[in-house]
Amino acid sequence: MRIGIPKEIKAQEYRVGLTPDAVADLVVAGHSLFLETGAGCGSGYSDDDYLAAGAQLSASMASLYQDAQLIVKVKEPQASEVALLQGHHRLFCYLHLAPTPDLTTSLMASGALCVAYETITDEQGRLPLLKPMSEIAGRLSVQAGAHCLEKAQGGSGVLLGGVSGLEPGHVLIFGGGVVGSNAADVALGMGAKVTLVEPFAARRTSLEAQFKHPRFSVCDSAGLDLRSLLNDVDMVVGAALVPGAAAPKLLSREDLSALAPGSVLVDVSVDQGGCFETTKPTTHLEPTFLLDGIVHYCVANIPSAVARTASQALSQSTLPFVHLLAEQNIKQAFLDNAGLAAGLSIAKGKLTCAAVAGAQGRDAIDWQKII
Repeated sequence: MRIGIPKEIKAQEYRVGLTPDAVADLVVAGHSLFLETGAGCGSGYSDDDYLAAGAQLSASMASLYQDAQLIVKVKEPQASEVALLQGHHRLFCYLHLAPTPDLTTSLMASGALCVAYETITDEQGRLPLLKPMSEIAGRLSVQAGAHCLEKAQGGSGVLLGGVSGLEPGHVLIFGGGVVGSNAADVALGMGAKVTLVEPFAARRTSLEAQFKHPRFSVCDSAGLDLRSLLNDVDMVVGAALVPGAAAPKLLSREDLSALAPGSVLVDVSVDQGGCFETTKPTTHLEPTFLLDGIVHYCVANIPSAVARTASQALSQSTLPFVHLLAEQNIKQAFLDNAGLAAGLSIAKGKLTCAAVAGAQGRDAIDWQKII
């Protein structure tokens, strides 16, 4: 298989789809690897590193797509990339299609086979390609939010950890999955008080056992006095996830009035449409906006801030699935690995992901009927 690694073109996206170590592994397996010139630079990998691993260089994005059959990247393709996709291509990346019907339509029109990192599952039904980036995003969410609380950033001027004789700042987290638990870990480490809202009883029990700390509490969303809680918090982290589907809206614009001026909302679910009604995607270059006196941090590619670590973690997780997708008989690869098949979103111009179809009011078709 001819495998291509393009340079990411989404704003401030510094990650790369595969590291040189992963490239070397695929070359040993008999595949031909093509790298767009400079694709690894944002993560600290030179073209020479890839050449040493056995890759060949493509001078442009267009030539890369012409050379390759399987495209392995990080973020969803931008318009200029979609225009290069054809029916013989296999695309493997984060797609986050639920809130982007136009992208869904364009990818269907391309005829390419599109597999999403975020819906691939393992034997336990977990999301192994979402987990490493969720860990990073969860940890960075509180770090970024703490910075946004500083007065010079438009925040309320609250120090999360407080100082001797004063109460610490209060962080409210919606969702106790990988993002939420990592956010809680960092917030507690910074000295903050943490309240985590988690709807599933078994997960609440697990979180209570994990965080045996006087500054930590976890509660159900049912019967929650949200307005009263918002009156007491300095930062809200949105970490709710419905795999493949649009994120649930947990705060309305009206709810913002319960927050103190300069409080911070960090929406880690922005890729899936966001947890807050007032969310709109931002970039690392302009990460925040102020609305109704509340600082919103809604960067759509948070892990890119630590591109070196993120690329290594992502490449390590995706590599086994790249090997599977590089099989010539793709139908057999899906039949042999139900977790890989769960990542299939689009094939032969048809939408195959039920969660995306439900979010967009479309019909999904069983992939086995068309491949």
